[in-house]
Amino acid sequence: MMPQIEFEDGTIEIDAAVIATGLGIEPGAVQAQMLAGTITSLCERGIDDDAGMFRLSFFTRHKRLRVIVNAEGEVVRRTTLVSPDRPLPASVRRPGA
Repeated sequence: MMPQIEFEDGTIEIDAAVIATGLGIEPGAVQAQMLAGTITSLCERGIDDDAGMFRLSFFTRHKRLRVIVNAEGEVVRRTTLVSPDRPLPASVRRPGA
């Protein structure tokens, strides 16, 4: 099975289905929503005990998807935070989003 996340030349490529599943949208809508800014993202590189790991976060107005991956692109953990009644507070979204 191919990894759902690949690292190449300093970039990270993630299968749209991973994002879509976590945010509850159609995979075909991911790219358009990212371009429109309705989905934003943040990548954090692990240090110390978490070296070699990455935390990829994807945000919509009411949801946050976090995907923890290892250096081989394998998903180690995936969590989704949903706030259906009101927008997520700025403290759990990407700065500036």
